[in-house]
Amino acid sequence: MTDVSIFDKAISAHAQWKRRLNEAIDAGSSEWTVLDVRADDRCEFGGWLKSLPAVEKTSDRYSHLCSLHAEFHQAASDVLRLALAGQEDEARAAMAVGSRFNKTSTELVLTLAEWASSDTH
Repeated sequence: MTDVSIFDKAISAHAQWKRRLNEAIDAGSSEWTVLDVRADDRCEFGGWLKSLPAVEKTSDRYSHLCSLHAEFHQAASDVLRLALAGQEDEARAAMAVGSRFNKTSTELVLTLAEWASSDTH
């Protein structure tokens, strides 16, 4: 059984990225670099994923979650790249409903919640 708090923290952290990205769009700057955001193993959740036992890493849900997590970081880094380049409209569009960022973020949160729920039963 997995500590469910890791999923709660991950959901919260990924929600904070929406706020951070909106702030970067507004300001045209960020304390984060595009490369920092693109790296999916530097956040706490990414580190946790990489630290799971080998038997867990063979599961379909692990592969799916890793793919989603990497895709989220890629999409977030693309938004940040646009924001830092002063392309405010493009950055907002890259976060809008139906965008790659929005779809990936939503699917990631749903997948995290599903995994957390399955581990509590």
